[in-house]
Amino acid sequence: MPDSVTIDQALDAFLRDQRARLSDRTYRNYEDVIRLLRDSLNFYAYSSLDARDAKRWQKAFDAGDEEAFCHLFGPDEIPPHLGEFLGYFMVRKVSAGQELLKAAGTVTGKLARWLEQQAYIESDAAEVAVDRARDSARELPAADRLTDLLVEVAIKAPDIDVDDVGEEDWVEDQLMIDRVEPGKIWFEGGIGPIRVPKRASEIAQPGWMVFIVAARRNARWHLLEVGSVYP
Repeated sequence: MPDSVTIDQALDAFLRDQRARLSDRTYRNYEDVIRLLRDSLNFYAYSSLDARDAKRWQKAFDAGDEEAFCHLFGPDEIPPHLGEFLGYFMVRKVSAGQELLKAAGTVTGKLARWLEQQAYIESDAAEVAVDRARDSARELPAADRLTDLLVEVAIKAPDIDVDDVGEEDWVEDQLMIDRVEPGKIWFEGGIGPIRVPKRASEIAQPGWMVFIVAARRNARWHLLEVGSVYP
């Protein structure tokens, strides 16, 4: 049986409450973020369920309910998933522009406060969720801008074949940004410096993760390919 108030019901009520106070454009962003949050919950949040709830979810999913997670479980399941939604789903699975990326943090922060006000979640869970959302509202658009700047660097890199360099001069991995100076970025494992536009080094933060392909030739590291930046 579904919980007394389901995620679907709570999210619908949240949107109804917000509609009266928002402009049409802002409300569309709220709708988009909540739709994406539902997708993320339904696609990925089941992996954190305990054995009993996982069995409930599996039974409903196997019966054809692809949105079983939001149909079965209560809104207290939302805050534990926000890290994955903001840090993975919005970065890796969504082709989102700057406005929607910023909105994802803003809307999830408002949602966490609303869930607290409705007594669906505890205050400590709300505080953690709001802090995560606030950071994401700032960092997700910045990480997206950095991705674009690093792609430009990779496009301009010289043609280097993996067969032309030694194993110690080639890296293809998801690495953490280790150090930043004006116009330069280093990655963990001693990869760098890689020369980048000053704008890129102003945005980049130690601790952010990036999938890169890089090669060293004539004692200089070159960025050849780059994936999304994860704050």
